[in-house]
Amino acid sequence: MALPEAPRAAKRPSIRSHHGREFVDDYEWLREKESPEVITHLEAENAYTELSARHLEGLRESVFEEIKGRVQETDLGVPTREGGYWYYSRTAEGKQYGIQCRLPIRSTDDWTPPSIEPGVDAPGEEVVFDGNVEAQGHDFFSLGSFDVSADGRLLAYAVDLEGDERYTLRIRDLATGENLPDEIAETAPGATFDASGRYLFYPTVDESWRPDTIWRHEVGTTGDDVSVFHEDDDRYWIGVGLTRSRQYLLIEAGSKITSETWLLDSADPTGEFRVVWPRREGVEYEIDHAIVDGSDRLLILHNDGAVGFELVDVPADRPDSTDDRRVVLEHRPSRRLESVEAFAGHLLVDFRADGLSQIGVIRLPGGGAGFGELDVLAFDEALFTAGWSSNPEFTQATARFGFTSFVTPSTVLDLDVSSGERHLLKQQTVLGDYSPDDYDQSREWATADDGTRVPVSLVWKKGLVEPGVPAPVHLYGYGSYEHSIDPGFSVARLSLLDRGVVFAVAHVRGGGELGREWYEDGKTLTKRNTFTDFVAVADHLIAEGRTTPERLVAEGGSAGGLLMGAVANLAPDRFAGILAAVPFVDALTSILDPDLPLTVIEWDEWGDPLHDPEVYDYMAGYTPYENVADDASGYPRILAVTSLNDTRVLYVEPAKWVARLRDAGAPVNLKIEMQAGHGGVSGRYESWKERAFEIAWLLEVLGLADAPVR
Repeated sequence: MALPEAPRAAKRPSIRSHHGREFVDDYEWLREKESPEVITHLEAENAYTELSARHLEGLRESVFEEIKGRVQETDLGVPTREGGYWYYSRTAEGKQYGIQCRLPIRSTDDWTPPSIEPGVDAPGEEVVFDGNVEAQGHDFFSLGSFDVSADGRLLAYAVDLEGDERYTLRIRDLATGENLPDEIAETAPGATFDASGRYLFYPTVDESWRPDTIWRHEVGTTGDDVSVFHEDDDRYWIGVGLTRSRQYLLIEAGSKITSETWLLDSADPTGEFRVVWPRREGVEYEIDHAIVDGSDRLLILHNDGAVGFELVDVPADRPDSTDDRRVVLEHRPSRRLESVEAFAGHLLVDFRADGLSQIGVIRLPGGGAGFGELDVLAFDEALFTAGWSSNPEFTQATARFGFTSFVTPSTVLDLDVSSGERHLLKQQTVLGDYSPDDYDQSREWATADDGTRVPVSLVWKKGLVEPGVPAPVHLYGYGSYEHSIDPGFSVARLSLLDRGVVFAVAHVRGGGELGREWYEDGKTLTKRNTFTDFVAVADHLIAEGRTTPERLVAEGGSAGGLLMGAVANLAPDRFAGILAAVPFVDALTSILDPDLPLTVIEWDEWGDPLHDPEVYDYMAGYTPYENVADDASGYPRILAVTSLNDTRVLYVEPAKWVARLRDAGAPVNLKIEMQAGHGGVSGRYESWKERAFEIAWLLEVLGLADAPVR
């Protein structure tokens, strides 16, 4: 059946003028979200995409059933001990959302998680929160804040029912299951009880949806809450929490390059917060409270003169002390320290080295010995991701961590800190005949135009990919915010691998895979390195005979969607298709408007084009929407996926981009969720259906729509 003509957005030119430069924008009118004409256009785009993909309905259903068939739908997580309970989450077949449960601990010295069967009620089990019940009658449901008071009596939770990240905060009495009269609208995630459970601290946002104020709420009241901290600088976001020791309340303020922390003794929750280190432009730090040889100390992880970060400890009552300041972990150029967590008898360290996430332990032997050496945990896979997991109790003798790779399903283990023994608690169940031995993974290095070596991680199914024979390749990239795309297992990805597709990750500059300098070399006025690195990786895969342009598809989301739009303009001949999820493709228009969500804080990441003509010109040279070729008929097939209620990357960016691409002759489709936010649809089954749609599209572009699963 012939497709109807694709929707064409009307051209209504408006002129954007800055620094003497003008840009004629034909589609800015699509920003009017409440306009019936805009909604009609978006619905027409959806209808056209659905018709365009109708012939893939069978493949979409097959992929969905493959994903569903590999997942143990009735399952539960590993219980985590906190206070007097073991907390865990259940899932049940046919239900979209998790069910949060708990069991009372057996004894105070028992750190072995209880054995609980999936689908079987455990004696004494309490349901703390059932997302399926709470979501009834709503098209969208997202849980934000979720915190249980230290005595286990109260639950603070916040819910978003639109996808716009505007959460209503409530407090529930867990003994009765009834909500208290307290109800606070328009909050941000991150509400925290104080140590007593009498007060709840929570953030609210300004008009651009930046968390800017921390409030103190007295539980059980409906009167005026007290503002305890307000951040005037539009570059800073703020949050609130408790140290693991529960001795201090923390307020953390941070821009992209500068941070500041304020402390309050939890015994005095109505007192005044005090600053740890006053903010200094370009200095980032984070803290935790430790007790070392009987003394209260603050551990401070910072980058003041240490690009890879350094860990020091200082007196808790004199954090600016220089005469009583010790270096616990020195700065090393080859290592990026990422986080440190303090416990009564040890510290847990997350760091990056050799392009991989790694973990280690520093023991506190006591007796005036201070800090032990960093004991790094070793793993027997060449590519992996390891990270400390949920460890909420200050006095716990075990340390939980997670491990995964492209071939190893997510695995949860406990480390006995004193002996170093590891105890396997759970590995993600993959139903069917999955075996890690059937797959292989490797790392290669591409060479960028400036000579920089760019790592590439790959995974494929043995027997379906032959050396020297070009294979279909799915290349993923991100490259912003120092965020690393580390090797991890994906059930959905098996539907590609089992049809002979090689999955590859381009670890481009702007990410954090190779440390802080790798990030710095792919932001602001070096941002183009992110895009040229990705093209260099594509060229490497082609030159090495791993694939051909006709068998290469690319994918990225959010800031990775900006990457996708940029490479479509830079190197359209390298790819058969590009999948751009919630893509940040009209970046210059957004970053010029300080009233939009996230804009001002983003100036440290992208530069400030509103006040700096050099930044304006640099961004104007790469932002995807403005650089679509006049004749884009040679572009690869493009699928853009977005959500109407996204507050991070507004729907208008991909809507405008698609309109301009189509006008220039590019083969493009737009799929927009009308009841979702930045993370897409809610509910696991709906999420699987969404991913099945995208995988079916990728397979067709690769010429594998009829390929069997092997």
